[in-house]
Amino acid sequence: MQLEFFPSRTLAAYIAKMFAVRIVAVLLMLVLVLQMLDLLSESGKVLAVPGNGQGDLITYVSLRMPQLVSRFLPYSVLLATIITLMTLNQNSEVIAMKAAGLSAHQVLAPLFLVAGLTSAVTFAFNERIVTRSTATLKAWQNVKYGPIPTESGIKTNVWLQDGPNILFARSVVGEGPEMRMEGVAWYRRDPTGMVTEIVTSPAASYANPGWKFRGPVMFDVQSARKSPVGSDQTYAKSVEPVQVTISRVDADTESLTQLKGSLSAIREAGFRTTELEGKWWHKLSGPLSALLMPLLGAVAAFGLARSGQLFIRAVIGMALGFAYFVLDNAALAMGNFGAYPPFLAAWAPFVLFFLIGETVLIRTEE
Repeated sequence: MQLEFFPSRTLAAYIAKMFAVRIVAVLLMLVLVLQMLDLLSESGKVLAVPGNGQGDLITYVSLRMPQLVSRFLPYSVLLATIITLMTLNQNSEVIAMKAAGLSAHQVLAPLFLVAGLTSAVTFAFNERIVTRSTATLKAWQNVKYGPIPTESGIKTNVWLQDGPNILFARSVVGEGPEMRMEGVAWYRRDPTGMVTEIVTSPAASYANPGWKFRGPVMFDVQSARKSPVGSDQTYAKSVEPVQVTISRVDADTESLTQLKGSLSAIREAGFRTTELEGKWWHKLSGPLSALLMPLLGAVAAFGLARSGQLFIRAVIGMALGFAYFVLDNAALAMGNFGAYPPFLAAWAPFVLFFLIGETVLIRTEE
């Protein structure tokens, strides 16, 4: 029995089913409560737009809920772990399993299996659904819950530095030389930083170098006069499409492969990629946090329930789990600032708490 990682098929199925049901139940409870609270805070903004109604609230919920599911699924696994193990402990089922010759790792093996499947599902869910819903929701929020932009590659409210001057675009679509801007404005500034001239255009295309404004209109700040330029003109010659690409990169809205391509483009342009590299690695380490939760919550499984310390053990398990999430966010933030290498920022908390969990389990039960 000690040489087999899993207990009997019947026992493994029993524990795995119990654990899976509790994960779903806790996740539904958390997501429904948090979604209602979030909807209460955002519904006024959505309905404030003329023409928006109940259908737009449903649209908001459909876009926001995948984010909540992805964010709180690891917490659900942690709470489900503690609830499942406390139940098994209170019913003396853990004692019976250990008396039958099972080790602590074998008792936890079905939980690891379900948690591993949860991690795989979380990764696929993030890549296929969460990134798309996040991109659409952010684009919708950028237009103040007005008409939702239909083009997936759209970027709204882009500000770019053109030497001392500023280039603004209400929206940007396309890639590379085919990139197009709409609602464009170019601000000429003097050495003191004051705006002296504003050139606006309904659309602009890349002219290599610069951006060709279609039907530009010039506004002179000093004289407060507006006059059409007369023909298409090129402005912002130091702004290249790669700069727009960099400003458009949002790790939360790009899949693993898309973000890898964005990182390559940014590196080729010679810009810093530390923050995005950390988020790229975290797309792999983040879903695996669900696999870690049974190990951190395992302290609730062992020890005599009648000793009165079961509640304390559950609190310790919750503390370990939440400490992991706190340290994970802190390490990612430090990586964004460049204090940690991106790989270390993404994986160090996982490895550290894996070692802590194994140490506690082996020292106390094995």
